[in-house]
Amino acid sequence: MADAAGTGDDDEAGRNGPLSALARMPTGVKVLVILSAALLPLALIAFFASLQTTRLADQEVRARLRIAIEESARSVRSELGYELRELRTALPATRDLPPNCGRLAGVFEPQAAAGIRYAMIDPAGRLLCGTPIAPARNGPAVPGESDIRLLAGRGVQIEVAGVSGHVARAFFPTAFITAAAEPSAMPDDYGVTLISTGQELTLREPPNQGMFSRNETQQVPVGVQNLALRMSVASAPINSSTILAAILPFVMWILAAGIAWFVVDRLLIRPLRRLRTTVGAYQPGELIDPVAGSDIPAQEIRALGDTFRELSRTVQAHESDLAEGLSRQTKLTREVHHRVKNNLQVIASLINFHARGAQGPEALAAYASIQRRVDSLAVVHRHHYAGFEETRGIELRPVIGELASNIRATAPEASPVGIVLDLEPLLVSQDSAVAIAFLITEMVELAMSCSPAAQVRITLKDQPAEPGRATLRISSPSLVESPEFTRLNDSRYGRIIGGLVRQLRSRLHHDLLVGAFELDVAITGRL
Repeated sequence: MADAAGTGDDDEAGRNGPLSALARMPTGVKVLVILSAALLPLALIAFFASLQTTRLADQEVRARLRIAIEESARSVRSELGYELRELRTALPATRDLPPNCGRLAGVFEPQAAAGIRYAMIDPAGRLLCGTPIAPARNGPAVPGESDIRLLAGRGVQIEVAGVSGHVARAFFPTAFITAAAEPSAMPDDYGVTLISTGQELTLREPPNQGMFSRNETQQVPVGVQNLALRMSVASAPINSSTILAAILPFVMWILAAGIAWFVVDRLLIRPLRRLRTTVGAYQPGELIDPVAGSDIPAQEIRALGDTFRELSRTVQAHESDLAEGLSRQTKLTREVHHRVKNNLQVIASLINFHARGAQGPEALAAYASIQRRVDSLAVVHRHHYAGFEETRGIELRPVIGELASNIRATAPEASPVGIVLDLEPLLVSQDSAVAIAFLITEMVELAMSCSPAAQVRITLKDQPAEPGRATLRISSPSLVESPEFTRLNDSRYGRIIGGLVRQLRSRLHHDLLVGAFELDVAITGRL
């Protein structure tokens, strides 16, 4: 039975053609088979062409370059090492002995026509002999040490400091060093660079070559302090074999990219693009209906499309229930907020009604104090209800503005309080808004209790250096340290203010000299 079934499948594959057999393969196998079959001839051509390289010519160039750079390094070492020794020899051993300027003149004067200069400087900085040469190092010279500096575009400067405080300097122009470093039996297509720690002096620029040129570069130490010599020379010229070996990889790349694009586009990109368009246009409650991407689509993409279809069916089944439940919850929450807001207004009206029949200033002050605290909570709750549909937070500027108006309205006529506001449009959470409103009410009432005609300034500023934080500052001359302020703060207001500050998870700073309270509060954004 199994053999019969297998024979039937083979006959069906033969009738449907090669596309049917390819469609049953995994996507990775499809790409591997197509790319291997297409790139095998090109790989064989590139392999046989790569045998015709310029390996022997490159080895010859490297050997010639090694001989030339060693010769140049010896010449530079001979020139600079000899002059460095002469400079050291000419320096006096003690301050009492004069430098050997005659020796320097005998060494450097014959080479003055080549641009070589020397200078002997005494400990006081005066030129004793030679030509003035500016120091090439930063800071004073260290006695007993020598320094070789490469001056870009100019040349090499040697500076030797003696134990007696004298300094000997010598300058060698680039042309002189270039002539000294020129190797024999070397064509003109080479470049030479003298290198020191963090410094380079180009002695000879390599000739301008085409985009297909190849260079060999070697670097050897000169043997004078930390100097090194770097030389580069053009490799063997590009011939027909080199051109063929260079062009074939690009041809292979173009063909491979084209074939790979065709295969991946037919198998993956088109089906995924159509599936993405279908899923992107999906709206909750609809049913996703993916479309096949090509004649031989990847079976993984077909399975993914079926998964999306099943998910959309599940979402469609639950979407209506979720929408209905959310609608009921939103209506219930708005109703709760609305009733709380109305209850606070009723309480405020009752307090105002009973305050009219109160006897004596103390009872009136007590009713006014209670009403101010109820108003603080009512203001925050009213703004929260007004912006219930928004989730960014409660804006503090209108809340504090309305709170200040209520405080001024409930203040006694004999004690007119003045409140100045400087507020930025910042947003906070509902819990923070309630605590801030109560905190401002307590501090303003503390100021009114200390001085009947208190003048209060409230500022709210964002902190650019600390995102998500703002500074709330409440200042008044009535909050300056005094016996009355200390009594009221210790007996009544201090514990309340401290509890509100802890609720805000902040620390309160009190400046007793100017009467200012300041603390940082968390914000959720700004308008």
